[in-house]
Amino acid sequence: MDMGSVVDVSAPFSGRSNGKSRGNAPVGTGPARGSGDASAPNSSAHPRAPSTHFAAIDLGTNNCRLLIARESDDGFVVVDAFSRIVRLGEGLHQSGAISEAAMDRAVAALAVCADKLRRRRVSLSRAVATEACRQARNGQQLIDRIYRETGILLDIISPAEEARLAVMGCHALLPAGNGPALIFDIGGGSTELVLIDDGDGRDRVAIVDWVSVPWGVVSLSEHTVVDGDHVAAHRAAYATMRGRMTDAFAAFAARNGLPGGGDVGGLRLLGTSGTITTLASVYLDLPRYDRSAIDGIHVPAAAMRAVSQQLAGQTPAQRAGHPCIGRERADLVVAGCAILETIIDMWPATQIGVADRGIREGILRGLMQPGTRPHAA
Repeated sequence: MDMGSVVDVSAPFSGRSNGKSRGNAPVGTGPARGSGDASAPNSSAHPRAPSTHFAAIDLGTNNCRLLIARESDDGFVVVDAFSRIVRLGEGLHQSGAISEAAMDRAVAALAVCADKLRRRRVSLSRAVATEACRQARNGQQLIDRIYRETGILLDIISPAEEARLAVMGCHALLPAGNGPALIFDIGGGSTELVLIDDGDGRDRVAIVDWVSVPWGVVSLSEHTVVDGDHVAAHRAAYATMRGRMTDAFAAFAARNGLPGGGDVGGLRLLGTSGTITTLASVYLDLPRYDRSAIDGIHVPAAAMRAVSQQLAGQTPAQRAGHPCIGRERADLVVAGCAILETIIDMWPATQIGVADRGIREGILRGLMQPGTRPHAA
């Protein structure tokens, strides 16, 4: 994805979910295909029946996520979804490889996805893998095993393609205005920043610049040593994380003359990821995660900073006690807070748009655009 490239985001997303839709009979024993297979029935140039189901799978460094949707008059309707924490990148920094235990977790999650694809009779699909598989020396080995055992063929996509899909999936939730806009995606193994220009309308977005840095909630956590269990040690570790992210974003900020250092009117900021949705849930003090309350909300940036600092000052047990964090995210959310605070430093918008949508929705938009075929950059 080159600077100045244009992303078509015209395919709308209704945000509606039809949890009552029933699956049809299995499609047989053939593998569920991804766009990496030239024989896969996933080109939208093929004729489509009105009931065609589309699927998007995102195997990230921390999570495995699936969406199945069908087209509707106002975009598409989600008919099935699945998400499971697989911690694919656990230990990757130390070993340079995805562990057998992490592979087993990923295969088990994708077996569930494969079953859903068969039951929903999905005819157009795309499955992607991101930073953990890009970095690991055995990333392709995992892709091959997943295909053998589940029939799902994943593309290991580039950072550019990851950023493009995230923009396609969540751009519609940007706060209104004509000022500069930054979209960020805090993942498990990387963070993407995309500077966009949507001055000509919401259907086509110009990518002004973008960057992908190899720091996400898993990689940043594993690279940061906490010297003891006292408050000062946790504060020192948090400061180390913040400094590392400031250095990582420095070149991007410098070449774009990003303001930083104080509130600047007109700036727009939108985040997509588990970090931003989790922090928004904490801000709202929800008793449990509720997508309908989170997707599309705009939160004051000062409030998000306050939540980040609050969580960074808590013990893992205190964080785990929050119903929207839990034990599985308690040790990772602090790294997400450090990344978010650094982004706010660099891009001091007054509010942050929150998107519980991203790569998977971007994939679905691409599958539904007539005459296009999904591709990896």
